[in-house]
Amino acid sequence: MKRRGHDAIVRQADEDLVTHRVRLPTKPVRRPMRQVGKRLAMALLVLVVTVVVVYADHDGYHDNADGAVDLLDAAYYATVTLSTTGYGDITPYSDGARLTNILVITPLRVLFLIILVGTTLEVLTERTREEWRLSRWRSALRDHTVVVGFGTKGRSAIETVCATGAQRQQVVVVDSSAHAIDAATAHGYAGAVGDATRSEVLKRAEVQRARQVIVAVQQDDAAVLVTLTARQLNRGAKIVVAVREEENAPLLRQSGADAVITTSSAAGRLLGLSVLSPAAGMVIADLIQQGSGLDLVERPVTRAEAGRGPREIDDLVVSVLRGHRVLGYDDPAAAVLELTDRLITIVRTAPAAQVAPVARPRPQE
Repeated sequence: MKRRGHDAIVRQADEDLVTHRVRLPTKPVRRPMRQVGKRLAMALLVLVVTVVVVYADHDGYHDNADGAVDLLDAAYYATVTLSTTGYGDITPYSDGARLTNILVITPLRVLFLIILVGTTLEVLTERTREEWRLSRWRSALRDHTVVVGFGTKGRSAIETVCATGAQRQQVVVVDSSAHAIDAATAHGYAGAVGDATRSEVLKRAEVQRARQVIVAVQQDDAAVLVTLTARQLNRGAKIVVAVREEENAPLLRQSGADAVITTSSAAGRLLGLSVLSPAAGMVIADLIQQGSGLDLVERPVTRAEAGRGPREIDDLVVSVLRGHRVLGYDDPAAAVLELTDRLITIVRTAPAAQVAPVARPRPQE
C-alpha cells in the first residue's frame, strides 16, 4: 500500500510538471511594472477621495484624543478604514457622517480591497484559464508537426511547412532553452521546454499522435537519440532529421529516420553550383523556399492524367513516385502514369515571381 501511494504521488508530480512545462501561444501582455504602477495609482486615488470625503464632513466625526478632526486625522481615519483595521479612536457620530460611511466610504473600501487583491485574483484566473486551454489543446491535437530545435534550421523548416498550408496551431516546438520556447510561442506555436532525448519531454508535445517529426538539433549524437525516442513513441510518423556530418546519415536511417538531410554538404553543393552558375543557384534556392517564386509540389495523379506520359500533362514533372520508388520523368518505367502514382512537379506560386520561368521541354513528335 505504501508503495502504491508513493507511485501515485510520483505520477501526480510528473503530471503537474508536464502541465506547467508546456506553453501555449499567448497574446502580448502589458509590462508587470506598468500594471503594478497602475494599481498603486488607483489605490492612491481611492485613498485621496476618501480623505476628501471625510474631511468635507469632519464636524460629524469625533476624535477620542482631542475631539476635533483635522486633515491629518481625516487621512488617518481613511487609511485605517480602507485597510479594514478600524481602531475606533475616530468615529462618525452624526447622521450625515454615518450615512456617508454607508453610501460612500464602504463602496470605496470594497474598491480599495479589490485593487489590492486584484493581482492575486488575476493570477488565479489566468492559471485556471491556462489549464483549461492546455486541456482543450491536448484533446484536440491530432496529426500535428513536432519540431525539435528552434534554431535557424528549425525555424526555416516550420516556415516551409506552414507555407504549404499547415496551421500554426498544428506545430509544437520542443527545445531545452526557455528563451527559444518563448520565441516560438511569440510566433504562435505551442512549445515544450526540456531535453527531447527523454521520452516524457516528447510526450508533452504529444509526439505519439503526431503525423511528422522534424529533428533540427545542433549535435548529431543528440539527433540520433531524439530519433530513436520519437520512433519508439510513434511508429507511423514521418521523421526527418538534419545532421552535420555525412557519415552519420546511415546511423540516423537505422535509428528510424525516413529522410536525413546533411546540412553541411547540402550547403556546400549549393555553393559549388552557384560558382558554376549563379542563376542555377538562384533557381535551386527559390525551389527550396516555399511560398514564393517556384515551388516543388507533390500531388496525386488525376484521372485525366492516368495513362499519359509525364511530358504530356500541363505541369512540369520532375519525378514520379510509384510505391516506394522515385522515378525520373524520363525513366521508361514512368512512361505511362498510373492512378496510384504521385507526381513531384514545379509550379509557380500565385504572387509574381522574380525568378525567370523554367522552360518546360516540349513533347517529342
